[in-house]
Amino acid sequence: MLTLNVVTLFPEWFAGPLATSILARAAKQGLVRYRIVQLRDFTHDRHHTVDDAPYGGGAGMVMKVEPLAGAIEAARAELPGAKVLLMSPRGPLFTQATARELSRHEPGLVLVCGRYEGVDERVMASVDGELSVGDFVLTGGELAALAVVDAVARLVPGVLGNEASSVAESFEEGLLEHPHYTRPPVFRGAEVPAVLQSGDHARIARWRRWKAIKLTQERRPDLFARLEFSKADQKLLAREEEAL
Repeated sequence: MLTLNVVTLFPEWFAGPLATSILARAAKQGLVRYRIVQLRDFTHDRHHTVDDAPYGGGAGMVMKVEPLAGAIEAARAELPGAKVLLMSPRGPLFTQATARELSRHEPGLVLVCGRYEGVDERVMASVDGELSVGDFVLTGGELAALAVVDAVARLVPGVLGNEASSVAESFEEGLLEHPHYTRPPVFRGAEVPAVLQSGDHARIARWRRWKAIKLTQERRPDLFARLEFSKADQKLLAREEEAL
């Protein structure tokens, strides 16, 4: 079982999402275990202080090293071998490849949520690394940690039910996913592509691959530029849709 621990000042952030849909079912089936740790439990003063003014002056407050280090040490003791990651905008970008790698890291992960202006730099001695969900600033690490928990948990074998679901998704091969359609065949004049109604599975597979490549080229040229296409893909890319 993969255990996902989150160290946070606001456990209530996680109550609803972890009790809903696929994440809740994964826990109920014993495939994933969630543990939300209240950082204030590791303070030692009567006010449960977790922040203080920064040395050198400046705006805002900084999260103290003592409670963070204590919470991380307790998590490591409970879950030996766990990977500890601080949610931080300066960390490497979290990607689908990262999610898949982390989903295989047993016994699990400890995600540490920062707040305020940041954390005391000495906390870095207690973590294995940092992780960012994008080039933007959040009020705290909770939303970022929740995104990581969701992305990782759904990749644990058995969680999605149909394992093919996680294989043919956007970013799994560096491509965006092909478009999807369902009934009705016509909605406000917009028709489902005829190829998807043809019953020709080889042609459908070609169309989906072609669409995935084209969408990536049009909407994520940064991803497209990094791709290495097979000869078959290169031939496919050169064709027009009606010739598929």
